[in-house]
Amino acid sequence: MRFRRIWSYEILEANKEGLIDFGENKAQELDSKFGQLGNKVTWHFIGHLQRNKVRFAVSSADYIHSVDSLMIAMEINNRAAKINKVQKILLQVKTTNEESKSGLTDESEIMDLAWYCKELKNVELKGFMTIGPATDDRDAIRRSFRYMSTLRDTLKEDGLYLKELSMGMTSDYDIAIEEGATLVRIGTAIFGERNYSNIMDEQ
Repeated sequence: MRFRRIWSYEILEANKEGLIDFGENKAQELDSKFGQLGNKVTWHFIGHLQRNKVRFAVSSADYIHSVDSLMIAMEINNRAAKINKVQKILLQVKTTNEESKSGLTDESEIMDLAWYCKELKNVELKGFMTIGPATDDRDAIRRSFRYMSTLRDTLKEDGLYLKELSMGMTSDYDIAIEEGATLVRIGTAIFGERNYSNIMDEQ
């Protein structure tokens, strides 16, 4: 997979301007940046997470936004236990029919996994994450984000309070905020459009 690389010096420059939280969607790239910058900033892993890459995310990320299965949650818990860490996570929920997007879809499975994660010793469940539909239909985007707020409210009524809703990117963060987002992912607005003359491959 090919993607534009945001260099560590760009993150440092943004940090000097007051930005604290930074996201990365490749586990090994996050691990590399952490090796250079350490905990000077708060690191968020926001990409699809494969089981064999969990160790990179756990060793570097303050938050992992993209937990989409029981298997990944258990692997994170096991890896975190080995380094005496309590890993903050969010469950990724798929709110569109787009095949390119990942996440949990069955509401009962989402609820069951949320309660299961609350019992893990080396995982701290903080909330939910979703990626809105790729459309200009702002009503459809709003429905996607509102569903996330509804999920959080349902769990709260059942006695499980989750603070964070990670949703909204450069094109739709305003809707996400209106629907209760606490974390928005607006890399393009900060770092600019992707420049495919400057790309790298992840093996």
